[in-house]
Amino acid sequence: MKNKYVFVTVLLLVLLLTGAGLTQLYVKEETKQQDSELTVVTSFYPMYIAAMNVIGDTPGVNLQNLSEPQTGCLHDYQLTPADMKLLSGADVFIVNGGGIESFLSDVAADYKNLSIVNACEGLNLLSEEDEGEEHAHEDAAEEHIHGDTEDTHEEGHNHGDVNAHAWMSIALYKQQVKNILEGLCNIDPKHQDVYESNAKEYLAKLEDLEKEQQFLKQELAGKHIVIFHEAYAYVAEDYDMEISYTMDLDEERQVSAGEVADVMGVIEKNDISVVLAEELYGKDMGDTVERETDAKVCYLDTLTRGEYEKDSYLDAMRQNMELLKEAFTE
Repeated sequence: MKNKYVFVTVLLLVLLLTGAGLTQLYVKEETKQQDSELTVVTSFYPMYIAAMNVIGDTPGVNLQNLSEPQTGCLHDYQLTPADMKLLSGADVFIVNGGGIESFLSDVAADYKNLSIVNACEGLNLLSEEDEGEEHAHEDAAEEHIHGDTEDTHEEGHNHGDVNAHAWMSIALYKQQVKNILEGLCNIDPKHQDVYESNAKEYLAKLEDLEKEQQFLKQELAGKHIVIFHEAYAYVAEDYDMEISYTMDLDEERQVSAGEVADVMGVIEKNDISVVLAEELYGKDMGDTVERETDAKVCYLDTLTRGEYEKDSYLDAMRQNMELLKEAFTE
């Protein structure tokens, strides 16, 4: 009986020591893994989808998005305490650039060890002058006349002197993916082969999408349109369409009666058949257009919100292409 108790005591001691050893080993490995993990943060939705495709399932790389998937464009976004905490633990911050992330200068100053990858680096972005002959402005004092056309400009979504919604052009989005790839490879060279393989696969899909776009371009080239969001300037550019008027609408935009009259006048004068708008902020104005004119309003996705899926950009762009085809063939 005594030997039995001794055996049980020894067995329990062995189990205790083994458990303690395994716990120590687990903690050590967990700490080692956390120390070696690369945390990549993207500023908003289109950058997240691009980075997701480049990073894929790369081990030891943690990808997170700064803003919620329904935030939309970051033109007036304010960093929250949760955002600051996330950035404080990040190694890489992938941004669109071009002025969309208005808080970027503060981030660069406050998080000096954070590597920032600018997806718009080196891209030929559209300027304000590329957004049509007429551009609505809230301040009548800045209005001026160019011949028979009233040329005005509204701040709205503008991010300085350039239009930074580059992801709305498939060709420019491809360049953004390449910039993200280059940035990640420079920062994390040990995973370069994986990043390059993933990016190659995604860029091939984008090239197929661009080929599909070329067939539609043959039908839309030269068409005159009105746009209610400056992001669609890149859509016009991709399809060689001509913008006759831009009214940049967002959640804070108040449209005056004079501006409504201007839009109606341009639509009638230029025989505009299609207006491109974002349904979230352009539905009221779109309803007015369809009620007062013969033009059709085509509501396109600006791709600033959606599902966190690898093919989300491809699916949304194809849907936009279908909507454009329908709008111009009816």
